[in-house]
Amino acid sequence: MIEALDHVNLRTTRLAEMIAWYERILGLRRGPRPPFGFDGAWLYAGDHALVHLVEVAAPAPRADSLSLEHAAFRARDYARFIRLLEADGLRFEIARVPEFPVVQVNVRDPDGNHLHVDFHASEVDET
Repeated sequence: MIEALDHVNLRTTRLAEMIAWYERILGLRRGPRPPFGFDGAWLYAGDHALVHLVEVAAPAPRADSLSLEHAAFRARDYARFIRLLEADGLRFEIARVPEFPVVQVNVRDPDGNHLHVDFHASEVDET
């Protein structure tokens, strides 16, 4: 049945800032989007629209215990990513997944959404 996660949809009151952040920090690029009756942007990794942003006038109320806790992205070039975060002055935490060869770089986007960018441990151990 399920083959893969298609995209993450995020509502934001700061569309331009969010677009810029996802382009600058995650290397996604803005691409084609259907002509919906509301503002937004689709951000692509290669040919895949991975992050859908929807502009809203006010944030939706959140019940923190029931909200989506995070979205995760698989990536390469760990050293470059860390340099980019440091150059941008972004706070982040690094965590190793116990008994799996995965190193997570945990960061928050401008709206405070928790993201982790996952790298294979062999790449991290080389740096």
